[in-house]
Parts: sequence; C-alpha cells; structure tokens
Amino acid sequence: MHLVVDANIVIAALVKDSTTRKLLLSEKFELAAPQFLFEELEKHVSEISKKAKVGKIELNKLILHMQKTSKITIYESGGFRGLMKEAQKISPDKNDSQYFALALHLNCQIWSNDKEMKNQDKVGIFNTKEILELY
Repeated sequence: MHLVVDANIVIAALVKDSTTRKLLLSEKFELAAPQFLFEELEKHVSEISKKAKVGKIELNKLILHMQKTSKITIYESGGFRGLMKEAQKISPDKNDSQYFALALHLNCQIWSNDKEMKNQDKVGIFNTKEILELY
C-alpha cells in the first residue's frame, strides 16, 4: 500500500518502540513524505527528546540517520509544487498542505493520526488503528 506519512506518525515511532514503529518499518507499505517532514521534526526536537527520554544530540543523530537510511521516500517540494494551491484549499490545516500535495501527486492516501485531516473529502486519511485493521 502506497501512503504519504505525516510527521506525527514518525514522531510516535521515534518516541517509543510501538506498533507504529513496527508498521513504519514494515515491508507492507511504500511510504513517502515531503522534505518538509524533516523541518517539522527539527522544529519539535525538544518536545520529542523529552517524550523519548533521549538527549537532543542523540535525537538529532537519529533523525539524520533516518533521513539517510529510511524506507520513506523523500520528495522535494519542487516535484509537486503545481499541486500546492489545490492542496491548500483542501487541507484543514495549512501546515499540512505539503502532505496533501504529495498525496495528490502520488495519487495515494495519507497516514496520520491528526483527526482534523479527515475534515475534507479529496484525499483518504488513515490513522494507525485503521492501518492495523487493514493489515
């Protein structure tokens, strides 16, 4: 299954060894994310490090390692820039527009636990519980 993965999913996987982490690493999914994902992770490093109970330096190393070795295919915004206006119209939160634009570009759904994202009808949104139910 091809999915665009939202930052809250990656953050959940970084915070603890959980079902989310296992699903994120599963071969069952072809995952994609905009480069913006890493900007969001950087913005929340302090919060993530507290929740994960690891230092900021260690967390930054982990994020850098993930960026280099992740199974998540990272897309530069230039590849889907033409869909940003449409994505901004449908995204309930303008900060999530890049995820919607990439999903439109790839013609796939988004994996996110952000309930607000479901407040539109153009792009399918699956939360982790729904992903588990599918598999």
